[in-house]
Amino acid sequence: MRHGACVGNHEWWSLGERCGERDWAKRTRPLSVAFSHVLLKIRNVSRSIIILFIAVCALAIYLYSHHNWRPLPPGTTIDRIVVEKTARRLSIFRDGKEIKTYRVALGRNPIGSKQEEGDMKTPEGIYKIDGRNAQSSFHLALHISYPSDNDSARAVKRGVSAGFDIMIHGIRNGLGWIGAFHRWKDWTVGCIALTDEEIEELWRVTPDGTKIEIRP
Repeated sequence: MRHGACVGNHEWWSLGERCGERDWAKRTRPLSVAFSHVLLKIRNVSRSIIILFIAVCALAIYLYSHHNWRPLPPGTTIDRIVVEKTARRLSIFRDGKEIKTYRVALGRNPIGSKQEEGDMKTPEGIYKIDGRNAQSSFHLALHISYPSDNDSARAVKRGVSAGFDIMIHGIRNGLGWIGAFHRWKDWTVGCIALTDEEIEELWRVTPDGTKIEIRP
């Protein structure tokens, strides 16, 4: 009997424990549901913040790559261009006053003046804009009057061709989305490269015959 009493007491306690567990589960279930909702909201907010951050970064990259800072007003014309190769800078002037500068990319072999066809160098000297090509393989192209008589004479003495078709141009057609990132390295065959937005502006303000000086 004592043994049976012990068993009965044990069953009674077990039943009480199970009832207590069920009561505890009932009481804690709303807390669990509320906590799950809070976690879900935190995840949604975090996702929204990440998406917003990505959008802001994408906008900043686009503005850096494609925005033409300080656009020149309609009717502006220039009478001189100066390219400083070491600084990778193209400056435009009117009546001796500098009105804007652009960053540029040069020929893939940028040190020194162009000596011959295929050397990938950008010329150095004083030339003029003597033509333009709206159907270029690159987005718009202003033709530079290289080679000069001196350039040609030097090449003849060396028994080589001086080269030709040196331009100020935009990015290769179809790759304009690169924008300002094209300037991360010198990539042309000897020409001077701007973004598409910049060459459109330079094309607009530069009359044929404009003097261009290309410095080391």
